[in-house]
Amino acid sequence: MKKIKIGKSDILAPNIAVGCMRIADMQNLPEYLSFCIENGLNFFDHADIYSSGECETQFAKAFKQTGFKREDIILQSKCGIVSGVMYDFSKKHILNAVDGILKRLDTDYLDILALHRPDALVEPEEVAEAFDILKISGKVRNFGVSNHKPYQIELLKKYLKQDLVVNQMQFSLPMSNMIANGLEVNMLTDGAIDRDGSVLDYCRLNDITLQAWSPFQYGFFEGIFIGNNEKFPELNKTLNALSEKYNTTPTAIATAWILRHPAKIQMIAGTTNINRMREIINGSEITLEREEWYKLYLDSGHILP
Repeated sequence: MKKIKIGKSDILAPNIAVGCMRIADMQNLPEYLSFCIENGLNFFDHADIYSSGECETQFAKAFKQTGFKREDIILQSKCGIVSGVMYDFSKKHILNAVDGILKRLDTDYLDILALHRPDALVEPEEVAEAFDILKISGKVRNFGVSNHKPYQIELLKKYLKQDLVVNQMQFSLPMSNMIANGLEVNMLTDGAIDRDGSVLDYCRLNDITLQAWSPFQYGFFEGIFIGNNEKFPELNKTLNALSEKYNTTPTAIATAWILRHPAKIQMIAGTTNINRMREIINGSEITLEREEWYKLYLDSGHILP
């Protein structure tokens, strides 16, 4: 399993993170966690809203059964969303949320805490106070954000003493405006629309690790693009062809496409299927040729000027 350095932290992590959004009802969760860790996938991504915290609770129970130690894994969780109500980056909410996360995960500390989507009413001074308390107390070792634009990050950084080491963004073959707006510069095309403030280049310049969520989906949870999807016939044709060349699967090729980018993106894999995770692990070991990478990009519906 290939390793990457997470931001400016001292964390060396696999380039595949295990997304824990769907694990609450897994019957074979201890087996699944053991499989992941034994195969080098020891980075687990949580959020306090995943099944209203039940994912964290079930993770802790299952992890105890694996026989591994806390120091064998890297735990990341996110806070700031009050589901269906509001976003809340207040000092009080962040501190209370972390206490709840630690209790559910049955751990003394998080390796990374990320703010989960921007809060329009954020007062960065309060965030800074919360982060100071969490850092000094040992409850959180590193901090990050999710779905943040560069200037939203800059606003936080004005007050923070800690580095922000990660930024989670939706990223997949069809959902790759982060790439398109950098290629279609100054054009009257949909791809030229800068929807994220050039966040890809910003994170590379500032040593912030991009984490790609929903790597096999398109739209806002509209579905998976791999397989018999009539919206992506050319893409699946190419995925299948490259699967044959590399003796692997389309899922592995879609994984390899994300990880081929020199930004050293960490992909968050949210599957709960061990066989599917095997395909993803295989994809992390494949280095696509430049022409193959661009062919997949074009067949996803993008253009090259």
